Amino acid sequence: MSAVAETPNSVNPWRQRAAQLRIESRAFIDGRYVAAASGATFDCVSPIDGRVLAKVASCEAPDVDAAVASARRAFEQGKWSRAAPAARKKVLQKLGELMLAHKDELALLETLDMGKPIGDSLAVDVPGSARCIHWYGEAIDKVYDEIAPTGHDVLGMITREPCGVVGAVVPWNFPLLMAAWKLGPALAAGNSVVLKPSEKSPLTAIRLAQLAAEAGLPEGVLNVLPGFGHTAGQALALHMDVDVVAFTGSTRTGKRMLEFSAQSNMKRVWLECGGKSPNIVLADTRDIERAATAAAWGIFFNQGEVCTAGSRLLVQESIKDRVLEKVVEVGRTLQPGDPLDPATKLGAIVDTIQMGTVLKYIDAGRSEGASLVLGGTQTRRESGGYYVEPTVFDGVSPRMQIAREEIFGPVLSTLTFKDVDEAIRIANDTIYGLGAAVWTRDITTAHRVARALRSGSVWVNCYDNGDMTVPFGGYKQSGIGRDKSLHALDKYTELKTTWIDLS
Repeated sequence: MSAVAETPNSVNPWRQRAAQLRIESRAFIDGRYVAAASGATFDCVSPIDGRVLAKVASCEAPDVDAAVASARRAFEQGKWSRAAPAARKKVLQKLGELMLAHKDELALLETLDMGKPIGDSLAVDVPGSARCIHWYGEAIDKVYDEIAPTGHDVLGMITREPCGVVGAVVPWNFPLLMAAWKLGPALAAGNSVVLKPSEKSPLTAIRLAQLAAEAGLPEGVLNVLPGFGHTAGQALALHMDVDVVAFTGSTRTGKRMLEFSAQSNMKRVWLECGGKSPNIVLADTRDIERAATAAAWGIFFNQGEVCTAGSRLLVQESIKDRVLEKVVEVGRTLQPGDPLDPATKLGAIVDTIQMGTVLKYIDAGRSEGASLVLGGTQTRRESGGYYVEPTVFDGVSPRMQIAREEIFGPVLSTLTFKDVDEAIRIANDTIYGLGAAVWTRDITTAHRVARALRSGSVWVNCYDNGDMTVPFGGYKQSGIGRDKSLHALDKYTELKTTWIDLS
């Protein structure tokens, strides 16, 4: 039963807007919306209530060929690739402004499409995406090339050049934000992009294409191809005229992207993949209640459909009961509600397949002997949508399936440790290395643990904080390369050395 009182349709402005919303569902190729070459479509189903939002163009290899040809043609023509950085900056800044001007529309599309609360779409996803586009637009005319420290009779120049055609394949959990993390640096550097959104949540990417055109992006520089991973995604990754693939998604699919590169033209492949992030709470933590509250939000935010979700809570034995009591208390207040109600804090799982996966992991936790202390069932069945209660397991061992595999749902595994060294061993005992956290009042311990954790991001006395100014990515099987910050430009540029004999 939802703890959030839902607003009747007659007075819920977001439901009224949803009823009036015109949804664009075609592909965007060479500056215009087009149907898939085959005419095929797939149903875009809202996880809120199971209804079909739109029939979306189901792109396949011929559509990929057309989009890549358009992107290559635009790149070679040079209207974008050879434009001055200040000119590219102007267009990207305009795009960011248009995204904010259409904030309500984009947020509504995001919530309808993947089930997150409308409050999160408005406060996190859309402004964060616009901030990313603005940031790279602002940064690009401040990135300098280099002169090598050579002798007086030679000149060694080191210059950045755009790679060419970038294939960007993004996931369903933060559809607009993950697209922005790819498009911001790739476009700022002068590349053309073919964007393949997830078939589970393609609508904001499709709408973004038109906003980019309105901002002044030349035809062919951004193409958007909705479709399935095994058709459009695979064709893009295997394409001989794609120079770079930037992918965010599962580790399993990330490995396939590397195989596709080897099978085709050895294109650059950048990956942001899975995670099983440890959140370590030491007994000397200054504010145990704050740490526990952050731990709850660290797993339940966005329904747990977050690559950096703090799905492994590692608590020192002496404070475990206090921490777990608070986590459960917070979890009880985060029962799923109507995502279109601004009061809702926990929304729907993206589709029935993912909901089934989450429920199977919960069953596995029970069967392996973990103690279920909160949630564990599907809820809001009467809505027709896909909702799972916040779920907390205690008594989890590091060998259990729920402690080792990425669930991508609101399921927390609680483990205990005796001392710092054991906490580090448990935390690093994973194939993943995307995010991690440690809570302690001792600055020496904080630095020691942060350095020992094999993770791309380590948070101290907070969880999942960040900004566009810092890189994001993983160690081990969590990926290759970094999103965000100036470091992301390394993925979308080639370094050229020009050696001039001055003798």
